[in-house]
Order: sequence, then C-alpha cells, then structure tokens
Amino acid sequence: MSTSQYPVNGERLWETLHSLAEIGATAAGGVARVALTDEDRAGRDQFVAWVQKLGCTVHVDQMGNLFARREGTDSQRAPVVVGSHLDSQPTGGKYDGAYGVMVGLEVLRVLHDHDISTAAPVEVVSWTNEEGARFPPAMIGSGVYAGAFSLDEGLAAPGVDGTTLGGELERIGYAGDEPCGAPDGAGRRSIGHYIEPHIEQGPILEAADVTLGAVTGVQGIRWYDVSIDGQSAHAGSTPMEHRADAMVAAARLVCEADEIAARRAPEGRATVGTLTVGTGSRNTVAGSVSLTVDLRHPDAAELEAMHDELLAFAESTAFGPQPSAASSGVNRPSAASSGVDQPSRSLPRPQITPIWYSPPIVFDPAVVDAVREGAFAAGLEPVDITSGAGHDACYVSTVAPAGMLFIPCADGLSHNEAESILPEHATAGAQATLNAVLLLAGQLLLT
Repeated sequence: MSTSQYPVNGERLWETLHSLAEIGATAAGGVARVALTDEDRAGRDQFVAWVQKLGCTVHVDQMGNLFARREGTDSQRAPVVVGSHLDSQPTGGKYDGAYGVMVGLEVLRVLHDHDISTAAPVEVVSWTNEEGARFPPAMIGSGVYAGAFSLDEGLAAPGVDGTTLGGELERIGYAGDEPCGAPDGAGRRSIGHYIEPHIEQGPILEAADVTLGAVTGVQGIRWYDVSIDGQSAHAGSTPMEHRADAMVAAARLVCEADEIAARRAPEGRATVGTLTVGTGSRNTVAGSVSLTVDLRHPDAAELEAMHDELLAFAESTAFGPQPSAASSGVNRPSAASSGVDQPSRSLPRPQITPIWYSPPIVFDPAVVDAVREGAFAAGLEPVDITSGAGHDACYVSTVAPAGMLFIPCADGLSHNEAESILPEHATAGAQATLNAVLLLAGQLLLT
C-alpha cells in the first residue's frame, strides 16, 4: 500500500499506455512504431496533445528530441527530467520505451491535478531513434545530445531503407531548431537530474518476485560486423579437405563467442543476432557469410578481455594455414588445433570490424538513492539491479546526474510483440518515479 502524499492514477496510466499502443498496433498485439515513420509521427503528435492539455510547453531540438516542460518556482534550477522513447522495433512490444514516457506524462498529470509547485521545473522527454532499428546505431538522439556524435553525424545517419535521419525528421515535421548539444556540449538544454523508468527486458525481477529495481548501472556493450569470404563449390564433387567453407568458419566463430561469455557467467553476454549467407543453395558450399556479434559485461576490464579474445580467436590456428596450404594462401586448421577428429580443410579467416562501443555505466548515487526512497515511500522494497540493455540514460549520464527504475516484464520478454507487464507493476513504478521527482525537484514527501 502506497503511503505517498500524492498517489498516481494507475487506471489512467494503464488506459493511456494502451491508447498509445493503438498507434502502430500489430495483429499479434505489439506495435510497429519505428523511428520517424508516419506511426512515430502519430505517436509524437498524441504525446504533444496530451501535455499541451496540461499547460506544458513543448520543445523540439535539432535531433527531434521532444521535451514537455512544466515550470518550477526557481528559474535558476535545472529541470528534473523523466523519459525514454516512443519509437519501437519493427515487431516491438507496447511497453519498451513507451512506459517511461507515459510514466512521465502521469507525473505531469498528478502535479497538474494537485496544483503542486516544485522548485525545479519538471520535464518529460522522448528521445529520437533509441532503438536504432531504422537508423543504426541505437540511441542517436541522446548520443548527439551528450556529444557522443556530432549533429551532422546524427542527421546524416543512413536508414536501412535508403533514407536519412535528418531527411525523415523534416518529412514528419519534427526537425526542431533548438540546440542539441555539440562535441563540447555547448548550447544543449540543461538537465538537473534524469530518471528513466523502463521495463526490465530480462527475467531477474520476475524470478525474484520483486516489483521494483533501482538500476545502479548498465553493462558495457561492444558491437562487431564480421565478414567471411570463402569459395563456393559443388556440395557433392568437392572433397571436404578442398573446401573453403565460409559457413563452417562462421560456426566456429559463433561457438567461440558463446564460450567467451560462458567463461564469465553469469555476467558475460555474447549474441550473434544476424547471419547472412551470400548467394547460396542447398547443394553449394557457402562462399561468403556475414554476421554480427554483440558482447556485453558490466566490468570494463572484462569486456575488454572479451574483445581481445574474440579478435585473437579469429587470428588463431582455428583458421591458421597448414604448411601444405602456405603456397596457396588458403587457411587450413588441423584436426588437432580444432579438437575435432576430421580431415583438414580450408577455412577462410573471419574479418572482424568493431563498429560500436558503449562503456559500462555507473549511475549517479543521488538519483539512485532518490529512486530507492521513492520506492520506500510507495511501500515497496526495491532491489539494486544492473541493466543488461543499453538505454538513453547511458548517454545522458555522461553530462548530467542520471538513473533508472525497472519494473518486471513477463518471462523477461522484450523486443517482441508478446511483451507484457502487470497493471500493478506499472502503477508501482509510476508512483516511485513521482516520489523521486518530488524529492529531486524540491517538494518533500510526507510518509
């Protein structure tokens, strides 16, 4: 039972979440509100309509990051900001990202309903292109804000459909003129404290039967593109020892990536999320394969070691030339080097290109404490948790005090149309967020 002085309206929050989910709704029960599509524009328009009804001012920066502002009594105070993102995966769930923005909206509604004056202004933000599904990499909007990317880089980000991020911002009418930071951070909107409520996207809270997690930090992430060029050949007439099979080379790299993470259980993570074979067929040896690798760990030194081991494996005797192949330049690992009793064969060496690094993040202790206190004031016992996924809070934390709050999601499932949360968890997260905002914005709680 919440002991908060100002209770959120859980039914209103739930109704709002599902009203938003009608925009870009899929037949399987999820949403397709991919960044800067017409559906994303409609979601933005709906959010703007909701906050303007509360008397908030709306601000859009050069990256299309969308801010709703409720003024405080102290013009010298930087705002307390709540938010996340409204864009989704192509087959995403209703709550990833949207939950954080709608919690921010519910905070504004409670402040409005009770005519609460806060010393610091309160803002709600929706960051552009958090998912990176259409304009990789992820989190470009907050990345430009924090100076991780230049504005030119952000606007020129190429879409997988041949568009550019800047061009699509113009098309949907959300190319703002307010500064979005710079490499030196000059001119960007100020943030006094930032809280990002989010579904966990993992199974830990649900398995422990815990309602709220105070997020203390985020795992580091490294992304790689891998290309393997072998030689296409006939599946029946080409002996095994004469093949340059790109698929076998890919299989060995995939297994090694898995082992790299397994050696660091339970914190290590390794994922091969895509694997594409060049022109191929059932009866042809694969001549080329491309794949992606995602490595994660909350400790920077361990993540660096994982990086080193992945690159070292690609240069190891698993793909190394045998003397008989030296003159031809073909790589042939021996059966002994692979640990498998099989004929020696020609294996093309993977070419690994690192494309993105997000270092491990430790969130601001004052924000983490405010989230904990907000949960306690809601009558709940939060647990500390580390996020396994990247979030806009990662970039924001490099330029402002930031933190996150997690609620459980069913079976830890996310980036999936079956993504699901409980109404009582949604309400609890919103209440804890409101309580934390009141603390940070200068309105003390009575508990």
